[in-house]
Amino acid sequence: MGTTAFVFPGQGSQYVGMGRSLAEISPAAAAVFAEADAALGEPLSALAWDGDPAELDLTANAQPALLATSIAYLRALEERVAAAGEPALRPAFYAGHSMGQYSAMVAAGVLGVADGVRLVRERGRRMQASGQGRDGAMAAVIGLDDARLAELEAAGSAAGTFTIANRNSPGQVVVSGERAAVEAAIAAAKGLGARRAVLLPVSVAAHSPLMAQAASGMRTVLADVPFHDPAAPLLANADAHLLERGDACRAELVEHLTAGVDWVTAVRAMHDAGVTTFVEVGPGRVLTGLVKRIAPEAAAIALDDPDAPGRLALPGIAPGGR
Repeated sequence: MGTTAFVFPGQGSQYVGMGRSLAEISPAAAAVFAEADAALGEPLSALAWDGDPAELDLTANAQPALLATSIAYLRALEERVAAAGEPALRPAFYAGHSMGQYSAMVAAGVLGVADGVRLVRERGRRMQASGQGRDGAMAAVIGLDDARLAELEAAGSAAGTFTIANRNSPGQVVVSGERAAVEAAIAAAKGLGARRAVLLPVSVAAHSPLMAQAASGMRTVLADVPFHDPAAPLLANADAHLLERGDACRAELVEHLTAGVDWVTAVRAMHDAGVTTFVEVGPGRVLTGLVKRIAPEAAAIALDDPDAPGRLALPGIAPGGR
């Protein structure tokens, strides 16, 4: 596993039904959902498996549901590997996209499942509250040359608080900030060569200075939670620097609320360090698609496979896996 990285999706990958088939075939996965339900004092699993999509999409629900589902996939994979008599899986890196950092930290042993779901529930609530009164917005900009990003940022910043929130793959970014600034960037994007620039259906300006109140609140919340050193290095969202100590992981969860997510740099850093296989651990295949665009020579595997028993794919990870 020295050439493998485990990557964990963020908000947007959720869907009703995620993890249900997995829990039906994997006691380890079912146990994760039971632990998450107990930690929150409510049937989170029922919402993830059979709930109203609009309710699941609420930030305070989507984030703990994504974390529980991601760790359920990891535990089910570990269960299969152990049953095959193979050594425990130890990736070279863990990395999470935005809220996926919490899932990555649970996977790496930095946090427990119960603390993880409680923290992302609180994170979602504080993000929603932090944006009140500032009319925040986010937009996707597709097909813009990276060399023009500075001009896009200048156009948005001229109209208000603005930042590049996510650099997801070459030619795909998400911008965030005050609505007037985001709209100014959308207007400028086409002239800079973008194929498309559209507002996203979100109610908070994530990964922007508008999240300062949420970051301050989470700093206080996180101070009382024990953080352990990760089993393998994690990568910071903003610049992919290594997170090798528990205290650094705690700081990352505060800082990434107001800083951008540079997924391109993270994937390239792992690939340059020798990673040849990226395993997306969680629902959907968003990160798998991004990895294929960032490092096309690397293998990208999504564990969530609708055609596999329990929706759990095992290609090339455990001997005999299919």
